Amino acid sequence: MSDPRRKHHMRSSSQDISVAKGVPDTPQTRSPAYRLAFDDPEFLCQDALRPVRLQLELLKPEMLLDEEGIKSTIVLFGGARIPEAAKKDTARTKTLADLSKYYEEARKFAFQMTAASDGFENVIVTGGGPGVMEAGNRGAVEAGGRSIGLNIVLPHEQAPNEYVTPELCFNFHYFAIRKMHFLMRANAVCVFPGGFGTLDEMFEALTLIQTERMDPVPFLLFGEDFWRSIVNWENLADAGTISESDLDLFQFVETAEDAMLAIENWNQKKP
Repeated sequence: MSDPRRKHHMRSSSQDISVAKGVPDTPQTRSPAYRLAFDDPEFLCQDALRPVRLQLELLKPEMLLDEEGIKSTIVLFGGARIPEAAKKDTARTKTLADLSKYYEEARKFAFQMTAASDGFENVIVTGGGPGVMEAGNRGAVEAGGRSIGLNIVLPHEQAPNEYVTPELCFNFHYFAIRKMHFLMRANAVCVFPGGFGTLDEMFEALTLIQTERMDPVPFLLFGEDFWRSIVNWENLADAGTISESDLDLFQFVETAEDAMLAIENWNQKKP
């Protein structure tokens, strides 16, 4: 059967993979050297092939997102350990229990954004895991829409939550490529309370905007008390390590409604 995605009439690689499995069993055909290079995991996983693997991780999600017609996204960053309100009694600290309200705000925000979307613009994208990520994908499902999950292979907790649209669920080896995919289509970045991973994602995105490597977008930090307790933003400006104007790159919000209004106001101010 011909593949409609192919743009030429040459024999396909997948055909040769199938044929190669049926070659006679000889010392020559059993040799690793005889394997097709693109069908040889041991070859592809060598250190020298890292540039190829980086390119593959960039290309695969990009091509599939294009095929699905995804034009723009709304990014949700946030902690994997923040429970939904109904399960806050199981949280291991009081602070995590208190932060459960942001699970509900992420869920509500994703619902409202998805309900206002046509399924191709402003599609919710999360890390695809538990906590705030789950809340974002869950809200999109409850609104009857699609959402993206960008998972990454970790030693322990990470697996796709059940609410990610299966056709838009991706898995990564490289954090750097994963973060590129978060931001390449972003129309807004929403950051909920979280840990090292959330901080890493937040500061990389802010740095890209600060250094004009990325166009400015609405950059919303949910939970002013939390973020001010974690980062002394004004002290960075007072020390001169950032400019006073850099404090305008983001704003604090508390609720889904606040975030929707901030994005609406931003869009109204765009030339």
